[in-house]
Amino acid sequence: MKYLGLAYYSPEAFAAMAPEAVAALVGQCPELDRKMQATGRMRLSASLAEPPARKTLRPRGGRTSISDGPYAESKEVVGGLFVIVADSEEEALRIAAMHPAAVLGEEAGWAVELVPLEFCQAS
Repeated sequence: MKYLGLAYYSPEAFAAMAPEAVAALVGQCPELDRKMQATGRMRLSASLAEPPARKTLRPRGGRTSISDGPYAESKEVVGGLFVIVADSEEEALRIAAMHPAAVLGEEAGWAVELVPLEFCQAS
């Protein structure tokens, strides 16, 4: 089974952190990312651009409308994602628990949502 991990953060909380605290927090991420990769189960890992750089596409009157920013207004936004392949939900949870947003960043509002993928097409 494939699982999508969504790594959330709070832009407001992150912006309130001192630059040194941000650097210290982010500096811990590569080692945790390597541990996830070492499981051999992670298929994709990515960090996303900040919300102002994002675009939302939606159908409007038979055409595609493009607007700035994320679709949903929320205190938390998706800042990263990963895809893992696991033999069970327990294995998927064990691997997802290695992600930096599941281990660190409480002060920045970090969290991980694990979503089973019912359909996944990749090349």
